[in-house]
Amino acid sequence: MLMANPATLRNLVKRYEALRSTHARLGTSESSRRLEDVSYTLCVTTGTRTVPAALATAAAQLRAVRSTGSLSAAPVSAEAQLTA
Repeated sequence: MLMANPATLRNLVKRYEALRSTHARLGTSESSRRLEDVSYTLCVTTGTRTVPAALATAAAQLRAVRSTGSLSAAPVSAEAQLTA
């Protein structure tokens, strides 16, 4: 099973949570579009079809990395970060 870079995965989850909060507060078409974009990227990155499944998969992958110490948790350079 492919696993996303842990730093990228953490970044996507944080962005999803921030955009979900922003959209709940603002409810604009722009906040909706940005939330949809990061939701899609999170699903693709985790190989899932729904946001709840993506979040669960991300949490499981991040737990596995913390418990085994595998995969580098080094920050991703600004050039490599997703902008969705």
